[in-house]
This record gives sequence, structure tokens and C-alpha cells, in this order.
Amino acid sequence: MRFADIIGNKVASDALRSMADSGRVAHAMLFYENEGCGALPLALAYVQYLNCRNPHDGDSCGECPSCRQMAKLIHPDVHFVFPVNKGPKSSDDKPVSESYIKYWRELALANPYFVEADLQKAIGIESKSGLIAVPEAKSILSKLSLTAVSDGYKAVIFYLPEKMNQEAANRLLKMVEEPPVKTIFLFITHAPEKVLQTIFSRCQSLRVLPLSKEEKEAVRAMAPEEDREEYENFMGLFTDLMKALTARDLLAALEGGEQIASLDSREKQKAFCTFAGGCIRKIFMLQQKLPQIADIHPEEEAFYAEMASKCGRKFCSKTISNIEKVAYMIDRNVNSKILFCDLVNRMFFSI
Repeated sequence: MRFADIIGNKVASDALRSMADSGRVAHAMLFYENEGCGALPLALAYVQYLNCRNPHDGDSCGECPSCRQMAKLIHPDVHFVFPVNKGPKSSDDKPVSESYIKYWRELALANPYFVEADLQKAIGIESKSGLIAVPEAKSILSKLSLTAVSDGYKAVIFYLPEKMNQEAANRLLKMVEEPPVKTIFLFITHAPEKVLQTIFSRCQSLRVLPLSKEEKEAVRAMAPEEDREEYENFMGLFTDLMKALTARDLLAALEGGEQIASLDSREKQKAFCTFAGGCIRKIFMLQQKLPQIADIHPEEEAFYAEMASKCGRKFCSKTISNIEKVAYMIDRNVNSKILFCDLVNRMFFSI
């Protein structure tokens, strides 16, 4: 991944390039983004630039051995960490990221702007919550104890450090605080407030800005066909639910809640919550007379305009809060039928 290949976030790219050129390379950085906005491509381009043998014109060459290895995500000195759990795609009793690295590479190469639900599906743990635990910390410490294969930087790219438990963080803390020479940690988070403070406080933070409407369209074009099918499915569920609510048809709304609860994994249910929260924000933006930042597809403008006119002024703020609570409770294995039934009732009485 070269900086030239990144969609949007020119300011972040320029900042990373400047750090590399000046030699002021932070040993630990925290990239925080809204899901799917390009933090992973930025981290990959940064590491590739640092290790490129012939950088020019503010970018990596893309042709040297190091760049070719990074292009395939097989650089021996670059390691990836992401939340895992037991699943059918690994026979390891205590799986770590390396257990699923083949699927990680396939996913990141196909679409580096993937979201957490895509990762869960790729590694086959849709019905479980991923975790970065002690075996992962041991694995990383073991890898970093080995001599670098090349003379460049050794890098560890952590995807979703908020999924790391306290014991794993404690084992990694000293390494993150005082890593060996030319060793860097890059953490990519969607929820910086959930990253353990011991890790957060030792990182230099970089905000990855949301993408513009045009940039989002470019990212969507990269997504596999099945991802677009999921978007259409979620949009259909949300549309049916909102039309039932605005028609004051509680029975139809509850049936919509049942359909959402029947999504085939908790990760999909959480993904729908994220999707629905984004839709409610679009309605709110229209109510505030800010259509220019609502990021609404042209074919969906009529639907959102209708919802904005029919929903009460307090509906959006209350509903977003309730949706966030549902996503939180899904993570804690609360019965999804109860959660979505309660959510629909609350939406009905606040519409």
C-alpha cells in the first residue's frame, strides 16, 4: 500500500510522511477512526514508506523487495494482531492472530477498508466476540525477541486494541513503552475511550477523519458484492421498521424487530445497530437543515426526507442512545429478541 493508493485523509498521510522524513518516528501510535475510514491503509502505507529502499516523491517506490512483500502483506518484520476466538477455521486450542493470518491477508488485500463484521466473517467467528488475550501477547513478545530479517523497522499493527484484556496489556506494557530500536507499534481503534489507559497514554494519537461523500463512494466500489448485498438487506430492514413506526403500526414494527433479532449472528446484529445509528444520524442532519453533510444516496433522499418530516425532534437523540445500549448488551449475551423488542417499543413511544 502506497500513500498514493489511499482514499482521502491527505492531512494524515502528510503527517506520517513528515514524521518518517524527519526521523521523528513515534514508537507507539494510536490511529482512531470511524469504522471503515482508512486507518489500516494509512498504517500499511506508513510502514511501507519507512522500510522502502528507494522512496521518492514523498512515497514508497512500490518495486523494491520490501515494498513487494508489503504489497502481499508477507513482510517478515511486520506483524498483525486482531481479535480472535475459537472457530472452525483454526484447530488451535488457544488461537492467536497467526492462526488466522491467511484469512486476514485475503480480507485486507481484497478490501483494506473492511469493518469489524467483515473480519469476524472472514475468520469464521461471526457468532462469537473476538478478544486479544494473553496467548497473543506471548506470541508478539516472542516474535519481537527475534532479530529483524531486514535492516528496516519491525512493526506490530494492532487492529482494535479496545478488545485487549488487562492481563494481555500488562504483559505488553513494557515492550510498548520501551521497544527495541527501530520497533514500532501502530494501534487502530474505533473506540479510543475503551482502549486501556495504560496503552493509550503511551501512544501518540492521530485522528483519521471521516471520508467525504465522494470518497465513501470510492470505498464502496471496492467492497465485494456480498457486502453490497448486506447493505441492501440492512437498508430494507431499517426502511420497513421506520415506515411501520411512522404509520403508528406497532405490530408491524415489532415484526420488524423480530426480523432484526433473527440475523444469524451477534456480530451481524451489532453491525445492524451501527448501520441503524448512521441512518438515524442522517435523519437528524436533515431535521437540522444540514443535508450537505448528511451523506445520503440520491436514491434514498425521498425516504430520509419523509422520515425527517414525520419524526419528532427528540426522536433521533433518544433512539441513538437506545441503539448504543442495545449494541452494548449484545456484547454481554443478553437475549437479542428481548433487546430488539424493547428497542422497538422505545422508538414507537418517542417517534
